[in-house]
Amino acid sequence: MKLPEVISALVEAQDNFDGAAYADCFTESAVVFDEGKTHNGKKEIKHWIEKANREYQVTMKPLEYSEGEQTLKAEISGSFPGSPLVLSYKFGFKDKKIQSLRIVQ
Repeated sequence: MKLPEVISALVEAQDNFDGAAYADCFTESAVVFDEGKTHNGKKEIKHWIEKANREYQVTMKPLEYSEGEQTLKAEISGSFPGSPLVLSYKFGFKDKKIQSLRIVQ
């Protein structure tokens, strides 16, 4: 499956539990919506993903990407109840970086 370069980098950063590389996939003013919470800006996104990495050790396995809808379906596995799960990652892009990300089940 062919993924945009920034999404491939995001998956790799997630699988390596690299919060700095994960945050670098986003614009400075990016917004992430996950589990009913909003994370604003690169610094807050980095804090959010590093906390999640410490708690859950989540890895991602891309299953399907829709270029038109800019949505990735991925199986995530980790040390959380109900693992593994299939989640949808809905992206918005700006200048080849992620401007918005909404994660839903």
